[in-house]
Amino acid sequence: MRVHIEAELVYYLAEPTDVLFAVEAIPMRDQRLIYDKLTVAGDATTLRSVEDHGTPGRRQWMETTGQTRISYVADVEVNRAPLSIAGLSVPPRRELPADVISYLFPSRYCESDRLEIYAAKEFDGVSGGDQILQMSNWIFEHFDYVPGSSDATTTATDSFLKRQGVCRDYAHVLISFARAVGVPARMVSVYAPGLNPPDFHAVVEVWLEGSWHLIDPSRMAPEESFVRITYGRDATDISFMTIFGQADLISQTVMVSADS
Repeated sequence: MRVHIEAELVYYLAEPTDVLFAVEAIPMRDQRLIYDKLTVAGDATTLRSVEDHGTPGRRQWMETTGQTRISYVADVEVNRAPLSIAGLSVPPRRELPADVISYLFPSRYCESDRLEIYAAKEFDGVSGGDQILQMSNWIFEHFDYVPGSSDATTTATDSFLKRQGVCRDYAHVLISFARAVGVPARMVSVYAPGLNPPDFHAVVEVWLEGSWHLIDPSRMAPEESFVRITYGRDATDISFMTIFGQADLISQTVMVSADS
């Protein structure tokens, strides 16, 4: 599957401000970059990549002021067959790779320790991939997708209590449930063909039988079409734009299409 991506973000910053952003697709085993180009227009200083500093994703630093336009165009070959995680097992914690262990623990937005009792009772009797699917189904059936119902302070527990949110909140709850029962889980920002409305999308990866598996509890797009941008513990780590100061959003467009 060939996925075409066009993203553009325009901000106005009244004062010189540091900005860290991640909008570029990651080269990975199941997604190959055919072509991509990142351009920044405005009064930005030279971009400095941080992808060589141990951070997942192709993040860029810049200092900018005034009107700043970030544009990204890419064609990505995605080779990921539809795969059900049903029946996949959870490895013993002591056998987890070192870079997976941190995804067992609570984090800023995923307070898995506060949901342990509920997860253990509600999703009892199954394990591994079957349990993750049960959790994802529960979220989809019990939550209402309500744009504007959450903000930058909303945690998984907040969303769990309100039973509503957007893709970010759905992902936080599934991650928290998974970690609560001992399944490593992380949050992933992706480009998703067919997403309505078009935007950056947040989904989940769980570690089962020695590899990461994508799952979208909002069911807004098929996992086999996703193009990963970055991943981390929760929304803190996967933000496409972190502005260390004040900024006004002028416009944002994301267009993603796929050809089989």
